[in-house]
Amino acid sequence: MSQRVAAYAVCVDDGRVLLARYVSPYGDGSWWTLPGGGVEQGEDPFDAVTREVSEETGYESVVEQLLGVDSRVIPAAERRRRGRGDHQNIGIFYAVRITAGTTRPEPNGETAESVWTPLAEVTTLRRSAQVDIGIALALSRPVTGHVGPVQVGGLIEH
Repeated sequence: MSQRVAAYAVCVDDGRVLLARYVSPYGDGSWWTLPGGGVEQGEDPFDAVTREVSEETGYESVVEQLLGVDSRVIPAAERRRRGRGDHQNIGIFYAVRITAGTTRPEPNGETAESVWTPLAEVTTLRRSAQVDIGIALALSRPVTGHVGPVQVGGLIEH
């Protein structure tokens, strides 16, 4: 089983959330996700999340709070690149505040654009499960730092 540790920024401001449109390098479309990504070897997730926000959106940011951690196993049969075995994604979610900058596409990356999206419109978007998890953590701020599983299907991707 492969494994990935990722840090995600949940930027909620004035009833809107900052989303990034990921374009798959494998030709299977695009979907919305939270700014964030893989923690590099030896990197602190706290530092990774602000690095990822800057790389993907053009914004500078600060971490305000650790919201929680989500661990999910994606069975091989449900992975976009089949035949690669089961995969565990461990997502660390932070409440992040934007401090400077303007949005722009990720240079030489897979993030095509970043958009402040009204929370009420999120359910109409093709999106990663991380979006729903991050918003649930930001709105409920559970003491345990954990929310229930998100059902994948329809407009929600792994």
